[in-house]
Amino acid sequence: MKSASDLSGFPRLRLYWALSRTPHGVIDMTTPGFAALMWLGEFPPFGIVLLGTLTVFAGYTAVYALNDVVDYRVDRERLKQESFLIKPDAPDLDAALVRHPLARGLISFREGLFWSLSWTAVALMGAYILNPVCAAVFILGCILEAVYCLLLKVSPFRTLINGVVKALGPIAAVFAVDPWPSPLYLTTLFFMFFLWEIGGQNIPNDCTDLPEDRRLNAQTVPVRFGLDFSSFAVLATLLGAFFLSLILPSLSQSQFGLFLYITVAAAGIYLLIIPALGFHRRQTPDEAMSVFNKASYFPLALFSLVTAALLI
Repeated sequence: MKSASDLSGFPRLRLYWALSRTPHGVIDMTTPGFAALMWLGEFPPFGIVLLGTLTVFAGYTAVYALNDVVDYRVDRERLKQESFLIKPDAPDLDAALVRHPLARGLISFREGLFWSLSWTAVALMGAYILNPVCAAVFILGCILEAVYCLLLKVSPFRTLINGVVKALGPIAAVFAVDPWPSPLYLTTLFFMFFLWEIGGQNIPNDCTDLPEDRRLNAQTVPVRFGLDFSSFAVLATLLGAFFLSLILPSLSQSQFGLFLYITVAAAGIYLLIIPALGFHRRQTPDEAMSVFNKASYFPLALFSLVTAALLI
């Protein structure tokens, strides 16, 4: 059997996609797309769409890889315990390819760093061409992502930083299509994705890693405050994100019909509220992973519904 160092071509490339959690990243790419379309109420010029797509792909690829680069030593500690843990039966979207290929030694640290910096350069150039504000937002996001990782053993309130990082992408996308967007729209958009990230991604993911995080003395919300508080926080933040998602269309430059509000509400109930209620009641790792996986598809659902509304 070939070792990781002997792999080449597509099998080798898959390790880099795993480092950037590309299956999840591609879904996340719909977040800025939704934000821009919802604000404009129409499709931007094709050139903006093309450059924006490349920039967004590069940005998410870079930031997800940066997370593993900064967390390299901690992830190596984590993997030493992995064989002793009972993992949730529900599949982890973040581990669709290989979980932590850098920490596993499948990719060298130098290769991982080069991969992340290369995509960072592409994203930065694309963002600057779209709007210098987008480039500034991207730089801020990279800095905050690194700070978030470094605070793993310091404070559970680092989850707030993660919420900010995920909310910056859609904010940048709006500036890419309009240099003077509505502050009220931007504020609502920011807090919707801020709450969605905390309740639908960060806390549920940490709940599935609770045993190993305790051994690592990681300061996550579940470790510091327990599952009762964590499950309540998930439900409360996702309820907030759900209600803000219903307000956002009314702040668009375009007028959307009742059908969009109904379908957005249905998507939010199915992908956010029902999983959050299940986790709040049962507080199991499987329920936490169910919240994470289903909530991950909420931006894709929003993007699809807005696109459909603009095409019909």
